[in-house]
Amino acid sequence: MTNVTGDFGRTPLTPAPRAAYVDRHVCGQRWTRFRDVTLTTVVFSVWAVFWICWLLAAAGAKRSVRTSRFGRPGLVVLVAVVLVRLFKPGTPAVSSPVLQGVGLILFALGLGLAVWARIYLGRNWGMPMTERAEPELVTSGPYRFVRHPIYSGILLALLGTALATNLYWLIVLVFLGAYFTYSATVEERLMTTSFPDGYASYKAHTKMLIPFVL
Repeated sequence: MTNVTGDFGRTPLTPAPRAAYVDRHVCGQRWTRFRDVTLTTVVFSVWAVFWICWLLAAAGAKRSVRTSRFGRPGLVVLVAVVLVRLFKPGTPAVSSPVLQGVGLILFALGLGLAVWARIYLGRNWGMPMTERAEPELVTSGPYRFVRHPIYSGILLALLGTALATNLYWLIVLVFLGAYFTYSATVEERLMTTSFPDGYASYKAHTKMLIPFVL
């Protein structure tokens, strides 16, 4: 029996190695998809639990004396999510383990910061641009570094979500970032009225959302 060689004297690739390569490639694709789906499920499940607990905790907040008609960010998020769905074809889902790892870290840090700030704020918490009865000026905990750490934490967690799951969530981040910046500006006008001396001093040595930057 003769050994059949190719044009350059090399033995052609036999079916067995080729089949093994295809199997490994398919298995790799399946594992990547399983990892991505599992990661997305975990991230958005945590988001769901976070918001449920967040809203339940609102029951112990102080009475509102003034609420802005723009005080609920749900509509902003809804519009942004609709835009994300419109861009569904060719969606840039993240499959890089490095980006996903960084995203998970930012996601956890963001939610942790928001919860930490909520604990320090206590019964003074309210929906965006809401004025509470008998407000208190909180400057301890995360409020030593930024004036609106809850907003900072949620935006950081949303950035982590985009890096861990799908980059189109950056669209939601931009919309919500603009809304939170506007909300923070309105709230600071209210706080300046309520604490004309203390808030001016506090504002002079802290940043709005990002320590040492913004």
